[in-house]
Amino acid sequence: MTVEQERDEAELARMGYKQELKRELGLLQNFGVSFSIISVITGIPSLFLYGLNTGGPAVMVWGWVAASCFTMLVGLAMAGESYSHPTSGGPYFWAAMLSKPERAPLASWITGWFNLLGQVAITTGISFACANFLSTACTLKTKFEPTPKTTIGIYAAVLFTQGLTNTFGVHLLHYLNNVSVWWHAVGTFSLVVAILAKAPSHQSGDFVFRRFIDATGVDGVGWGVRASNAYVVVIGLWHAMNLEYLMTLSLSGFDASAHMTEETRNAAMSGSIGIVMSIGMSAILGWFLILGLLFSIQDLDATLTSKTGQPVTQIFLDTVGENGAIVLMVIVIGAMYFCGQVPTFSITSNSRMMYAFARDGGIPGHQFFSKVNKKWRSPIRTVWLACTLSFILGLPSLGSTVAFSAATSIATIGLYISYGIPIALRLINHKEFVRGPFHLGPFSFPVAIGAIAWIGFISIAFILPQVNPVNSQTLNYAIVAVAIVITYCAGFWLLSARKWFQGPVKQIAAEEMGIDVMDLAMAEKYAEVAKP
Repeated sequence: MTVEQERDEAELARMGYKQELKRELGLLQNFGVSFSIISVITGIPSLFLYGLNTGGPAVMVWGWVAASCFTMLVGLAMAGESYSHPTSGGPYFWAAMLSKPERAPLASWITGWFNLLGQVAITTGISFACANFLSTACTLKTKFEPTPKTTIGIYAAVLFTQGLTNTFGVHLLHYLNNVSVWWHAVGTFSLVVAILAKAPSHQSGDFVFRRFIDATGVDGVGWGVRASNAYVVVIGLWHAMNLEYLMTLSLSGFDASAHMTEETRNAAMSGSIGIVMSIGMSAILGWFLILGLLFSIQDLDATLTSKTGQPVTQIFLDTVGENGAIVLMVIVIGAMYFCGQVPTFSITSNSRMMYAFARDGGIPGHQFFSKVNKKWRSPIRTVWLACTLSFILGLPSLGSTVAFSAATSIATIGLYISYGIPIALRLINHKEFVRGPFHLGPFSFPVAIGAIAWIGFISIAFILPQVNPVNSQTLNYAIVAVAIVITYCAGFWLLSARKWFQGPVKQIAAEEMGIDVMDLAMAEKYAEVAKP
């Protein structure tokens, strides 16, 4: 064992955990996980139609700049937490560590469930986007006509391949991660250069930077008329923030770097740098992609009403022809596949968070899901749990055209709330916080306050109705999912969890006393033994 490995394991032991996952990732791989999940080439094409209809080019261009700046505030605030507490639990663990001891279980309980909701939704968004683009690609030079049922079938196949890849362990991700980083960077750059170089004509700067479009009304009367253009701008930011995760697709999956710290060498610094680097690189690359696509639009009306159902595909067809469009679609679909499919970085982050939560008894069936496969040293059971839950969340798309949009909103809301809780606790309990070498000094408080304000804003903005009028087909169902999680968290906590859930337990100390902390009954015993 190297000195670096000993230091990483000692740091993990300091927080009360023993090393179980295999540390094979370096700084580049850790950064690559977040960079791949943020995947601007996944989110921007997936939500391009929404952006054009909701504010148009002006809101897409400047909304991306604003969202990137505020997201960086959240990332910087999170980076300090990651350095001080590098563990797979991420925000869930930080919330407990930053709370008063008597409030730590509740803080970690709420944070953990919101993070789990966001993680599942982000996987749904990424995988469903890939399925949609695969369906669209299959229509080129064929007579294939996609239906909701065929798309769900492709979606299931995509999730299945994700699960298979993660089943084989981290050693595969080590190589696939490197490929993914270059695929996203070089692929995005090549795509933009290709469409700009081959486009018969280009849109004016006035169109790209100033054109405002309000097509948010099913009957032609948009929210700009019914409410105000300011409302359209607010809900238009949803495009900028959900660019990856579809990710949500926003820039919100960057906490994957934190979830992978138990498998990363020099975990503390790698996790923090991975968070900040992934946001910065994605912000620049995403703006470059948005500008390239907007300047390459040939006919706005034809792009909006494309028979392919994807305006980005229409841009490809108009600029590089059908053969070229197929090549560019392969680049986009490949990025989506790296983002959430074969290399399964979304599933990777998702399963690690579930593993950490289960390890502390936070989810039903925790004794079963907290096991790490001895051969592959990977939480395989939570890998398949993540795939199953993501498939279930995607099923409403069979009956609702807004299900996919809701998934991306849910991802952003769930993840950002789970980010906001530890950041707020860091401010409240700043006297007890032990900061590491990665910190912002006197700027820590202003950055944290700005991050919390942004999280509060988007948490409200992303549950607002996006299409006028509001009915069963246009309702933003994100509020329903969030309400279910809040009801479950509060209800289960009051009825049962408060009696036994201790948050991130001190695993090493408990096992030295012969206590299995993954057993609920034993958790209560440990709580008694651990009392001062």
